[in-house]
Amino acid sequence: MIAGTVTAEGVPTIPIPVRGQNWLAVIDTGFNGDLELPDCFRPLVNPRFHQRSQAQLAGGQSIFEDIYLVDFPFDGQVVTAEASFVSGAEILVGTQFLREYRLEINFRARTVLLERLP
Repeated sequence: MIAGTVTAEGVPTIPIPVRGQNWLAVIDTGFNGDLELPDCFRPLVNPRFHQRSQAQLAGGQSIFEDIYLVDFPFDGQVVTAEASFVSGAEILVGTQFLREYRLEINFRARTVLLERLP
């Protein structure tokens, strides 16, 4: 189980340990992919080019982006996931990445729980 928090701004986050440092990742329920990672993560996750893909953004805008297979530490193991890289500093975790989990967000208590399903 992974425990996180809801920020004062109402954003659900979870901690992700990468190479001895904890990073906060945003659970983005509007993102149906796996991961969006900051460019600084490239040397940490062994990226392998997978495909060029068209993505639909929330405002109806369409973009093309390179998708990589990465080795990403999550829930005590390293998993292979699809990721795009951006110049920002935020990690986004999408719904496809969480397909084997139950997600509970309690906005009033400001808690986030991720539980792996059997």
